[in-house]
Amino acid sequence: MVAFSISNTTSINSYGYSPYPLSTYLAWIKELLSKSEDGPKKPFIISITSSEPANLRAMLQDIQGLRLEFKDDVSTSFIAIELNTSCPNIPNSSPSGYKFASLMPLLTVLKEEFIRDPTLTIGLKLPPFVYREQFDAVIDGIKSLSTPSEQGSFSSCPIAFMTCTNTLGNSLLFAEQSTLGFTPPAESGESSPFAVPTGLGGLAGDGLHALALGNVYTFSKMLREAGHSSIRNISIIGVGGVTSKAAAERMRKAGATVVAAATLLGKEGIRSFEVIGGNTDD
Repeated sequence: MVAFSISNTTSINSYGYSPYPLSTYLAWIKELLSKSEDGPKKPFIISITSSEPANLRAMLQDIQGLRLEFKDDVSTSFIAIELNTSCPNIPNSSPSGYKFASLMPLLTVLKEEFIRDPTLTIGLKLPPFVYREQFDAVIDGIKSLSTPSEQGSFSSCPIAFMTCTNTLGNSLLFAEQSTLGFTPPAESGESSPFAVPTGLGGLAGDGLHALALGNVYTFSKMLREAGHSSIRNISIIGVGGVTSKAAAERMRKAGATVVAAATLLGKEGIRSFEVIGGNTDD
């Protein structure tokens, strides 16, 4: 469930991973792409996750099958893959991005698939970080994936983009702080004083904006100064409190190549694109 703050464009959600399997998403994407035979294709970022390297490899191969069917290559690529390391609402499983070294078996799979097909666009969806060592772990991990050239320099890296950031876990809003004003009863039939039935959830929107800006700025600076030519060009998708044109501009000033919005989209629908574009009176 998702709830919106009554005071600003902040949200909290208790969602975990999608209940739909990857095959369902691939079928939906195939249907949409099949309807746009002429002209540019709608781009898709397919966000996936797994704790098992073999399972991740199988998922990548399924996505590659779709790319092959629609002739998605380096010149016209419109299907990207994002490894989600950051959902805060999975019981007894903290976001793997906070233990970046533990991701190396999965990241190795991404590297191997990229070596097989350098046209594959791969990104990482990261949790919000709060201290330097967390950022260092990510940069060091990405550096280790870079492939040296014959001249000894690092010529390629499988990671093309980073999504900063996912929601901040362990956050709480009370029901009276939400636009709904109450929380629908849970399956047990008991009402809750909280904005979402679980109480704690992932914070997004305005309430996350300052931290998201800090993450985008820090990663942008570290990528530029990393000393690895292969990772300097990694793009950053700025997410977290992109609720206005000014917020989108702040994300870009912090170092984001592009921005994305979820809370505003959930609250305003497709009107959110007009808001971010500055085409409204808001």
